[in-house]
Amino acid sequence: MSAPAPAPATAPSPAAAPAITPVFVRLKLSLLRNGLRQSGGRKAAYIASAVVALLFAALQLVGLVVLRRVDHAESLVVLLVAVLALGWAVMPLFFPSGDETLDPTRLVMLPLRPRPLVRALLIASLVGIGPLFTLCMLVGSVIAVAHGGAAFAVSALAVPLALLVCVALARAVATANVRLLTSRKGRDLAVLSGLLIAVGAQLVNFGAQRLGVSGLEQLGPVADVVRWIPPASAIGAVHSVGEGSYGIAVVQFALSVGALVALLALWSRSLTLLMTSPDGSTLQSGEAAVRERASTGPARLLPAGRTGTVMERSLRYVWRDPKTKAAWVTSLAIGLIVPVFNAWQGTGSVYFACFAAGMLGIMMYNQFGQDTSAFWMVAMTIAGTRDAYVELRARALALLLITLPYATLVTVLTTAMLGDWPRLPEALGVSFALLGAMLATGAWTSACFPYSIPQEGYKNVAPGQTGLAWISIFGGMVAAAVLCAPVIALTIWLNVSAGGEGRTWLLLPVGTVYGAAIGLLGLRLAAPRTARRLPEILTAVSKG
Repeated sequence: MSAPAPAPATAPSPAAAPAITPVFVRLKLSLLRNGLRQSGGRKAAYIASAVVALLFAALQLVGLVVLRRVDHAESLVVLLVAVLALGWAVMPLFFPSGDETLDPTRLVMLPLRPRPLVRALLIASLVGIGPLFTLCMLVGSVIAVAHGGAAFAVSALAVPLALLVCVALARAVATANVRLLTSRKGRDLAVLSGLLIAVGAQLVNFGAQRLGVSGLEQLGPVADVVRWIPPASAIGAVHSVGEGSYGIAVVQFALSVGALVALLALWSRSLTLLMTSPDGSTLQSGEAAVRERASTGPARLLPAGRTGTVMERSLRYVWRDPKTKAAWVTSLAIGLIVPVFNAWQGTGSVYFACFAAGMLGIMMYNQFGQDTSAFWMVAMTIAGTRDAYVELRARALALLLITLPYATLVTVLTTAMLGDWPRLPEALGVSFALLGAMLATGAWTSACFPYSIPQEGYKNVAPGQTGLAWISIFGGMVAAAVLCAPVIALTIWLNVSAGGEGRTWLLLPVGTVYGAAIGLLGLRLAAPRTARRLPEILTAVSKG
């Protein structure tokens, strides 16, 4: 009798893939913990910022709870949630280094699929001060607008839904722009973030002042639109349920759910493209490089010779150098905000428009400092007074290429908002005279009081040169005001003398000619001093 055939060996069942969500949560906690171990100063700064953020969140929570008894509170709440979501969308662009897990390129070499990765990153993103702060704001928002048991039941779903929409929005934006965030342009955005936050704070302050005067009902028309935009629509659904509008609440809630699904799909698609395609953000094909070299674009409109070369170099600094770009954007923004906001509130004057010319005129100061150690290449081309004059004149022309149309635009806009058109010529005349005076004093102080601008960090003056910077900027501004005294005196005399108001239009040609003359005179006087002090200038601007 034959032996029974052996039973076929059963193949071992493949081990189930481990869940990666707990791994990513532990990774996020490890990154936070290891970051705090780097130095005591960093730990103290993190703890202090966490305490301040949580204290502010607690105060906001209490304030939102108090709004339950205030009319039109829902208008303020939906706008607040919309601004909160906007902050989640733009913060990764301004602070790309604030969270290491925002860069999914670190995971490219790992065998991870997009969907599990999206789920793990989404859950891990809920760990941190930002999500906790947002959660407090959302809880206070639903308490402010929820009335009745049904509304509070819906709020239990609306709060996590709105929080997930905010986090998914931040992740989708960061993943779609990760090549930008890790490039030079991303660092430029980080440098400009402080300015944008400052401008935004001024806008919020102005809006708060307006609300203090007219009340929350003024927000009604805007809130009627925003309550349909996710994630504010989730909070709007809570209010609609409390009002008995169940159909509207279903639509608003569905909009937030749809937004979350769309953001997760966009995030997953961006992750797939990022982890399967090569990084060509900094590469350029041979044909494109040839085309770029063959065509210089707007640079062809600049004058030939040294003047055009220096102008193009200065304009490239404005566009490419983070410190120079930040200084220019700051001057442009403040030069517009001050006159326009004062005119908007009805407390301004057309002469406030001179603030634009003054802010941009400051850019002429310390012309050689922005070159830093590369100034030695410029110094090699200056053999005498004539070369120094052409160099300074070209830098002034590059500044005027932006400043003249901008100052004119701000003056016209301020005049239009105030409706004081008869004073437009004199305001323009004073602005042009001030600009010419600042060009003159800027060229002089650039040669006499140069200082270095550090390329790293947020300092604009190298250590030990703060006194030079104060003398250069504030001394030059005082000198510019003195040089403008004749035009200012003429303006006052025409406005107070009998029959002088009919001749105020003369201030436009007078101010233009005076500004051009004083600017050219300043360049002429600064050129020989620049040529003589080249070694001292090079030493001063190379210290950073």
